[in-house]
Amino acid sequence: MRMDVFFNDNANLILPGSYNIPWMAGIQDFRTLSLITIPGTHDSMAVHGGPEAECQVLSLRDQLRAGIRFLDLKVFGLGNTLYVMHGVMYEHSTLKDVLDTVNAFLSEFKTEAVLIRVQPESFEKSTVNEMVRSLIVNYQHVWVASGMPNMGQVRGKIVFFTFTLGIPLIDTAVKGNSKVSNVKDKDNKIIHQLNQATEACGGDNAVLTYTSGTGFGTFWGMFLTPKRVAERVNPWLNQYLRQFYPNQPRPCFGIIAMDFPGFDLIQTVIGLNRW
Repeated sequence: MRMDVFFNDNANLILPGSYNIPWMAGIQDFRTLSLITIPGTHDSMAVHGGPEAECQVLSLRDQLRAGIRFLDLKVFGLGNTLYVMHGVMYEHSTLKDVLDTVNAFLSEFKTEAVLIRVQPESFEKSTVNEMVRSLIVNYQHVWVASGMPNMGQVRGKIVFFTFTLGIPLIDTAVKGNSKVSNVKDKDNKIIHQLNQATEACGGDNAVLTYTSGTGFGTFWGMFLTPKRVAERVNPWLNQYLRQFYPNQPRPCFGIIAMDFPGFDLIQTVIGLNRW
């Protein structure tokens, strides 16, 4: 188990004493959400299923306390319940469980907002969409409008991105981006994606870049699990983003969704919001 600064695969969260959990308190109310650089997790609930499937190690509560403000969820509707999945793996949670955890966090830290992308893990898009709609009726503090809000409008709220609900989202990934057979190639793809993200920041859409990857399905797949890719990519990503710190203002990169991020990498992403 390692908990170094950029990559973390230790499930026991011990935050440094000076850790600033409600970091969004420092963002002015007038800033639109699309102008903020936001740390997120890819397949946020994928903590079960073995090395090929696991993308995270921290519980949802701990991810939020560590500074993560974007969650990436795949759901499967069965009966009247939306189960959180990763491929065929059930991740021991329902969408309602996730929303309850996020709600509890936001009632403790009212300056924050948590962005959630919900995608169907099956072809039942319209069914899942209706189920999401009927579920969130029970929650008071949600943003489901398609207009881009500013920070002041979403404090204490869950901000949705789904198929027909919430803010429109640009995903910078191109097909095959998550397949990794060479980590250096992955780094170059991420640079290209982040450049695209910077160009699109501040518009009517949120912009999302996944830095995650897996070798599954490629010749080297058995060696390059999501964890192994993150172990190599995360320190590189931290160094790449830190080079923009002398810039005034620092560039916006939108949402950066990562696998196994460590505290210092999360803080580096947050630190890009110093204008």
